[in-house]
Amino acid sequence: VQLQASGGGLVQAGGSLRLSCAASGRTFSTNAMGWFRQAPGKEREFVATINWNGGSTDYVGSVEGRFTISRDNAKNTVYLQMNSLKPEDTAVYSCAVGVSSGISYSQTSYRYWGRGTQVTVSS
Repeated sequence: VQLQASGGGLVQAGGSLRLSCAASGRTFSTNAMGWFRQAPGKEREFVATINWNGGSTDYVGSVEGRFTISRDNAKNTVYLQMNSLKPEDTAVYSCAVGVSSGISYSQTSYRYWGRGTQVTVSS
């Protein structure tokens, strides 16, 4: 099983990026998916989660209203649209596959983790 995150980069504050995470090796259409991030010197934190069919989502408060998580089960891919980016959003963003179908905020509820993609927001 492999998860490959892409779409990161350098952007000015107020800009947008769209992250993608493609899974291979098996289908995850019945699993929740999540995005997490880790800033330099900080612990990894929850960012967003989506249930198996995309009908339920949730976000950490600091990104609510700016980020949108979505998924395309036909492509075995989850996305994170990030708008109105702030310097404090700078981090390595990673995707993960949940152990169940429902949304989850805890890292222990995720089984497979992908290599992250760097997002850097300049002021």
